[in-house]
Amino acid sequence: MEVICKQCQSKFKIPDEKIPKGKIFSLTCPKCKNKISIDTRPDASSSPEKTQAVTAKPKPDLEKTIFDEVVCGIYDASEKPFDFVEEGVETALLCEPDPASRAKIRIALEKMKYNTMEPKSAVEALKQMRFHVFDLVVLNELFDTQDPDKNDILKYMAQLAMDTRRNIFLALVTNRFRTMDDMMAFNKSVNIIANVNNVDEMQKILKRSVADNTAFYHVFKESLAKTGNV
Repeated sequence: MEVICKQCQSKFKIPDEKIPKGKIFSLTCPKCKNKISIDTRPDASSSPEKTQAVTAKPKPDLEKTIFDEVVCGIYDASEKPFDFVEEGVETALLCEPDPASRAKIRIALEKMKYNTMEPKSAVEALKQMRFHVFDLVVLNELFDTQDPDKNDILKYMAQLAMDTRRNIFLALVTNRFRTMDDMMAFNKSVNIIANVNNVDEMQKILKRSVADNTAFYHVFKESLAKTGNV
């Protein structure tokens, strides 16, 4: 049987002896991985000799959609977070869904002299990260998601190249873990854990943690600079 994938128009053949008779079955296109449904029932409109594959409606994949928009999207100047940032001015991305907590964290960042952006969605945040490497990202694990283990920004950060990732300090705000839980921070691939109950102390938490991180990487970055790798 010759099968044609409607999504990528690829053609391939399946040995007749491997085709279930009188049934509707599915297979995956070897080229584009699209799910194909084939009907071999006697009353099917398509003949068994040459079947035009029916493209099954895929389930929405939010992560893929976001990554496609961010990585493959067309440049849009309106999505660039900063038109101009003075030399020496540090930038922060604040991803916090709760207005009260967001206001408190914003004040903390302003006192620390960060130029801060506050995206309204994961897509907006990731588009801004496409154009700018933020010095600090404060991310609530429930930002634009109901499942903290499926946070798209956290996933995006995890797949960044190490030379980019080490220049971004990532603070994860959560109600599941205690503040300064180093083991959980390592497990989540973040720099610091901050519990929501300690949001009033965010300036103190961030200031100390960022300073420790800067001191930790000082010699490493200095060595890279001397070898011309940074």
